Amino acid sequence: MKEHYDFSKMKGKNNPYIKYLKQPVTIRLDRESVEYFKSLAEETGIPYQTLINLYLRDCAVNHRKLNMKWAS
Repeated sequence: MKEHYDFSKMKGKNNPYIKYLKQPVTIRLDRESVEYFKSLAEETGIPYQTLINLYLRDCAVNHRKLNMKWAS
């Protein structure tokens, strides 16, 4: 980098992509689910964490809800 650059007069800018950043979370998944997404990752070349995120995002965007009935 050249020595004559003067960055002291630069104004900072907010990151326009901050709302798109991912939030790290810890979740517990059963082994079969993780293996399923890992096998999909091998087929597609997409990391399994990304595949899980894409699947969850699709559910959220399309307002999909799990149809569950609790035993009484």
